Amino acid sequence: MDSNENDPTTPSLRAEIEARLSPAIDHVALRAVARAVAELRRGDPVVVAASGGAVLLRTVEGVTDDDLARLKALAGAVPKLAVTGMRGQALGLEVGTGAAAVLLSMRGGLPAERMRALAGPDVPAVASTPLAGLAVEPVDGEDGIAAGILLAKLARLLPAVAAVALRDGGDPAGFAAANDLVPVRAGDVLDYHTHAARTLALVGEARVPLEDAEATRVLAFRPADGGIEHLAIVIGEPDPAAPVLVRIHSECFTGDLLGSLRCDCGDQLRGAIAEIGRRGAGIVLYLAQEGRGIGLVNKLRAYRLQDTGFDTVDANERLGFDADERIYLPAAEMLRQLGFGAVRLMTNNPDKLRQLARCGIQVAERVPHVFPGNGHNEAYLRTKAERSGHLF
Repeated sequence: MDSNENDPTTPSLRAEIEARLSPAIDHVALRAVARAVAELRRGDPVVVAASGGAVLLRTVEGVTDDDLARLKALAGAVPKLAVTGMRGQALGLEVGTGAAAVLLSMRGGLPAERMRALAGPDVPAVASTPLAGLAVEPVDGEDGIAAGILLAKLARLLPAVAAVALRDGGDPAGFAAANDLVPVRAGDVLDYHTHAARTLALVGEARVPLEDAEATRVLAFRPADGGIEHLAIVIGEPDPAAPVLVRIHSECFTGDLLGSLRCDCGDQLRGAIAEIGRRGAGIVLYLAQEGRGIGLVNKLRAYRLQDTGFDTVDANERLGFDADERIYLPAAEMLRQLGFGAVRLMTNNPDKLRQLARCGIQVAERVPHVFPGNGHNEAYLRTKAERSGHLF
């Protein structure tokens, strides 16, 4: 077992924790973000207001030329394609260092088919989708465009949007009302994860005897905007006065439920329940963050890329995502509500230790949680060790 050498309650981390947790929760803002996400999943446009001006945008998944014509008619300008900096690099574009997103455009506008190719799940060859003639503009991380891409991620869609700026910034709320559109503020989108986690509330619990841990309760926590529930699987009667044995597990439909051999998720989940059952008490936090936070459909798209030779990190990045999109604020909030402030964390991922500490939870110890490969996941495990720093 390894001790966590970084004290999670150092003054610098205390300041960061207080900055994350102190702002008042804006429930109106949470509802606005949730409504915008729902609109994007239906293929409808939304209005994003930012300090630098407002933009009208919709996601690129399923976009048609008629959709682009509607955006142009509403805003009076030709829509541009916005993708993440990661996706721009995967396309071989000069996107600059650290660009959160890039805007792609060309004289006369990009047709829908080309937008879908440039943003789609397969990185197109230059020969089949020429990049010549594309204008590339870097986008600041606080911009409405960047917020729009984050909305697409929250909607579990590809992180790419067709966007057009409103004239002179316009009156976002008035424009949205006049055109029956949902408005949302960029800052509310960027703060969404923090505020949603802080609104988690216990909405249901029951005794659920498990094969390897009969004394088990499952508790469901739901955010105030009605989003997907996270679960706490409480085994035995853990003592709040001592660091509790905890496994933070992000849901994996293919591994946890289907028994997929491409990953080690199913082994880790069932192994954690069995180990905590043997030790008598502990908690498995089951987070609704499929595919390292990119969603099930995008995980399947990443699998297709892996089948062509990309590793799990490169596949996520070539889709336009970060290598790991997960957040640990929900885990920290559930622990606090359950009465625990210190944990012995079952993990091979050092970043989980740092992230949980930054959310205000003391990590007293790392408990190794290793399972052998199965003939199908050796490359996956090797990538986790060599590129993500996992300790096996």
